[in-house]
Amino acid sequence: MKKQHRYFVYIMSSISKKIYIGVTNNLQRRINEHKEGKIEGFTRKYKIKRLVYYEETNDIRWAIKREKQLKSWGREKKIKLIEKENSKWRELFNDL
Repeated sequence: MKKQHRYFVYIMSSISKKIYIGVTNNLQRRINEHKEGKIEGFTRKYKIKRLVYYEETNDIRWAIKREKQLKSWGREKKIKLIEKENSKWRELFNDL
């Protein structure tokens, strides 16, 4: 039987609500990397360490397409998506 792959499109936030969108095949590992500042660039610079939204799929093509779609949205639309599922911008990492 073929092993089912899991992919995640996720949104991270800083305390001041700066947003980062990414895709990964291991959400727990990737979020830990963000939290520990191991990923250089935008997330480290702006201390983006809270997982506030994610979607799961077994189709990597869909995950990449969805990541690009979310990144193309304006800030207001991204905030609406987050708040539809997570109105208080609660840290979701501990729920994984």
